[in-house]
Amino acid sequence: IPMEELNETFVREFILLGITNLPQVQVVLLVTFLMFYLVSIIGNLSIVTVVITDRSLHTPMYFLLGNLSFLDFFYAATTVPKMLTSLLFDDKRISFQGCIAQLYFFHFLGCTEAMLLTSMSYDRYVAICKPLRYHVIMARGVCLELAFTSWLVGSLYSLFHTIWTSKLPFCNMNKISHFYCDIKPLLKLACADTHINERLLKVVTGSIGVSTVLLIIVSYTFIATHLHSIRSKQGRSKAFSTCTSHLTVVFLFFGTALSTFLRPSTKDSLEHDRMTAVLFTVITPALNPIIYALRNKD
Repeated sequence: IPMEELNETFVREFILLGITNLPQVQVVLLVTFLMFYLVSIIGNLSIVTVVITDRSLHTPMYFLLGNLSFLDFFYAATTVPKMLTSLLFDDKRISFQGCIAQLYFFHFLGCTEAMLLTSMSYDRYVAICKPLRYHVIMARGVCLELAFTSWLVGSLYSLFHTIWTSKLPFCNMNKISHFYCDIKPLLKLACADTHINERLLKVVTGSIGVSTVLLIIVSYTFIATHLHSIRSKQGRSKAFSTCTSHLTVVFLFFGTALSTFLRPSTKDSLEHDRMTAVLFTVITPALNPIIYALRNKD
């Protein structure tokens, strides 16, 4: 055995430090996050159930919305239950295998959501700018391809990062400065050079993030141009109202996600990441069904 390995104790489990250690604050966070989680479960499962059972909602827009709600249900379930358990029982341990699995599903669902939101912007573009050809362009096969591509890209993206992270050696230090297993906090614990991992995270995540944002901007640029050509103020208002829910969700998701994963990994940035992560792991999955339900007469 090499001499350097004798002094290394390889990590078999991690300790998730969570958001705070103050008991009074933990109680408040437990109640608050539990309420958001219940809203997320009930809201997203309700949308999925209604979209499946109501034949009048078997349209491209609601097919994609059903996919988004199905995803948000599991997105919250990936991180929130463990966080609630930690706050309730003060059990902050997670096995190495459980940590890697959580990392995979978190990034899988997060990337898939970015792709689905992009597909939904294209759907709105076709509906507003090419209404007479909407059902031809957004045929059933096209919708299935958009959804399948979103899930496939998300899976491959997450698998790439998960494999690279899981192959790193983790020794001695096992305290993760977060409430779930994420790439950047794990790279800080690795007892090896992680510059390549950090660069790949920025390049790959940045490429997907920037490309999806640009595609959404292009879709809404065409929509804005088309709305400007509509003379009727009521017609413009009616057309734009179909986009406001989607735009709200886009700003919530991309605003926090991109600021988290594209920022350098410093001590201050990791602390900020932990706070912003609450928004897109706890709050956003609960707000999405509310936003779509309140803005939608169907």
